[in-house]
Amino acid sequence: MQILFMHNNFPGQYRRIYKFLKPKKKVKMYAATLETNQQQFEPQRVNYKPHREPSEKIHPALITTEQATILGQAAYKALLPSQKNGFRPDVIMAHSGWGANMFMKDLFPDSKFLTYYEWYYHSSNSDADFLREDAHDANGQLRIRMKNTSILQDMAAMDWGQCPTKFQHSKLPAAFRDRISVLHDGVDTVFFSPNQKASVTIGDVTLTADDEVITYVARGMEPYRGFPQFIEMVSKLQKIRPNLHVVVLGNDRVAYGAGRRDGKTYKEWALEKFELDMRRLHMPGLQSLETFRDMMRITSAHVYLTVPFVLSWSLMEAMSTGALIVGSDTDPVKEMITDGHNGLLVDFFDVDAQVAKLCHILDTKADYQPLRDEARRTILGAYNTRDLLPRYWKLIQSVANGSQTANV
Repeated sequence: MQILFMHNNFPGQYRRIYKFLKPKKKVKMYAATLETNQQQFEPQRVNYKPHREPSEKIHPALITTEQATILGQAAYKALLPSQKNGFRPDVIMAHSGWGANMFMKDLFPDSKFLTYYEWYYHSSNSDADFLREDAHDANGQLRIRMKNTSILQDMAAMDWGQCPTKFQHSKLPAAFRDRISVLHDGVDTVFFSPNQKASVTIGDVTLTADDEVITYVARGMEPYRGFPQFIEMVSKLQKIRPNLHVVVLGNDRVAYGAGRRDGKTYKEWALEKFELDMRRLHMPGLQSLETFRDMMRITSAHVYLTVPFVLSWSLMEAMSTGALIVGSDTDPVKEMITDGHNGLLVDFFDVDAQVAKLCHILDTKADYQPLRDEARRTILGAYNTRDLLPRYWKLIQSVANGSQTANV
């Protein structure tokens, strides 16, 4: 079987499955990705590069559509020589939303398409209006709806789809849901395992499970992941917990949503707005998986706040290490965390309630061990790569041979 992966930042969500398929002698893999993608991987690589940016004169609601079309054109041209030389992938596995795979059905009409869907945009009851009232104005609604254009093209062309969580699946158009399987990529529970003897050195400070440690992890410091609420909470906790250390893993950027109108980063804003003891607030940027894992092993509480949006892998990986999760009571988190059973839920906006909850945790850490244990059991029972990757492989095979007829 020949599989063509398409992902702007390959391997991305395909990291686990391509490693699982690597030993299979009858499977040959290829990866089409952006030329600027600096990640190293083993499948044969095909680079694509957009020839220009969207026009400044285009309707604002069509910017993402033109961007997707330009990217799709670039991917088409990059793969055209291979097609002319006889390349015919049995399955094309593509991450939807950017547009790179939008014209692949034209280039490879006989290939099967298994498309990965992370998010479908809505202007109401979703991420867009959770933080911003202007999502409901006419311009905002037009932009949000038109962001789905390339995704709808993928849905029309797909033979089958995949979505990682039930919440994200529920946001997809009802007309397509029964042909999109809910199947997560999974968590390596051997690597992400508890170890109470772990330690982590950040700068000149070494932390262990005996210390008071609160952690926060996200790709960027941004409102979508509750960074403003978190940093306000930290400023209040530092005044009443003199031994508390807080570790923030993530870059000083906005990965999702809009940046600040004043041009400042949210880290810059936070350092100006709040009194923060930087000797006990550590912001080392993105770190290795080993450092992240060990932080989750020793943390007293891992705070995960998110608007109704794509769920972070880091939450489930933290659960697998046995971290105590303090998560926002938003739908994507509530799919994973049952309050008082395998973690704790707090109001996304209620900073004082978050402070009170964390103080109680720090005062009675041992009482929360059952929740830590249950968090790991949750991942072992339903999200273990050992169980999910064979299911993933079965799904790929069934799509390739045309036998997939019901959501798994």
